[in-house]
Amino acid sequence: MGKSITKLVIAILVIALGASIALFGFNIQLGGWHISYPNALDEEQGIRQGLDLVGGSVITYEAQAESATDSEMETVKNVLRKRLDTLGYNEATVTRQGEKKVRVEIPAIQDPEEAVQTLGQTAKLTFRDADGNVVLEGTDVASATAAFGQVSETGGDQHYVQLKLNDSGVAKFAEATAAAAAKADGTNYISIMLDEKEISRPSVSQTINSNTCVISGGFADRSETHELASLINSGNLPFSIKDVELRSVGPTLGEKALETSLFAAAIGILLILVFMVVCYRLPGLMADIALVAYIAIVTFIMSFFRINLSLPGIAGIILSVGMAVDANVIIFARMKEELSLGKTVKTAVDSGFNRAFIAILDANVTTMIAAVVLYYFGTGPIQGFAITLAIGTLVSMFTAIVITKFLLRQLVGLKIKNMSLFGVKKRGIENA
Repeated sequence: MGKSITKLVIAILVIALGASIALFGFNIQLGGWHISYPNALDEEQGIRQGLDLVGGSVITYEAQAESATDSEMETVKNVLRKRLDTLGYNEATVTRQGEKKVRVEIPAIQDPEEAVQTLGQTAKLTFRDADGNVVLEGTDVASATAAFGQVSETGGDQHYVQLKLNDSGVAKFAEATAAAAAKADGTNYISIMLDEKEISRPSVSQTINSNTCVISGGFADRSETHELASLINSGNLPFSIKDVELRSVGPTLGEKALETSLFAAAIGILLILVFMVVCYRLPGLMADIALVAYIAIVTFIMSFFRINLSLPGIAGIILSVGMAVDANVIIFARMKEELSLGKTVKTAVDSGFNRAFIAILDANVTTMIAAVVLYYFGTGPIQGFAITLAIGTLVSMFTAIVITKFLLRQLVGLKIKNMSLFGVKKRGIENA
């Protein structure tokens, strides 16, 4: 019994400390060592908040072409959207304005000039030979991916960028690489230009007549290949675009939106905590402790990975809180049935988890499938909701299956004989 009490107290203290650190951060100075972790709501280093909560910057781009079709403007919109998602700004919005303009709203960046730098260059991408002739355009490139591995049979592993060409670009690139490879005066290269600025100059040693090719050599680490791939992907535009308006905006839902949402969430969580204790007594209390651990873990993940949090994202977290409690309800309901039949607490705990596991797994898997679909096909706030829902679902399953189970096993070791403390009215059942 003594060991169980000790483990239980230690577990509660660790969870309480972890929740305190995750929510409020800490700052410790030990001699020459300075250890700190930011407050979860710290605007600079904590959870990154969406445009609807903290405001941000608005950039209006205009197509630098005499005319622009709907298809071309949709291409511009999709490229900017992809660029923002790559940078982690899932809560940013990209919308059409008129015939030749696109409006981009980026959260948390109050300086519009900084927003432009963060978004990166968005001009037209071209591939040119040594004479300056355009041999390939951005629309001929399907994608660029940073990779690491063996490029040739004789060479070792290295960082490289893999290009995938559209059908329209294969023949043009084959002709250009054949001409470049035939040169022996040191001009056997093709320059990759973005907004008339050279971003890479790979040399060509042979004709490339396929829809894939690699750019290798000279890359020190993955960051360099990732940067080049991102620039190539961001330049897949049918024409150049120029920022014609830069301005900062305030929170679209008011400065008190986050406080109001968190207050509402706190009330809901408090009611859940009370409900679990009233209905399931000691097991409910253990579930409440596991729920605190859930909140701490989710907060840490959101803060550490700087995941954007908007009101849809908060909704995803609250929904997964309900799933975490739902998993415990399934387990505890099964435990009460076992205890009512005269089973021991140990047997009831084991049976509750073993028989409820499949139902919990199925519920979480289906939710994860929905989250993946929403993220894959959605954009902006929809992806933000999907991310927080997926994180919350995984963490809720972990806390229900691992943390709650550990805490309940410590209750078994306490040899409690009063079954009313487990929410069972029937008395006289002995512990094993």
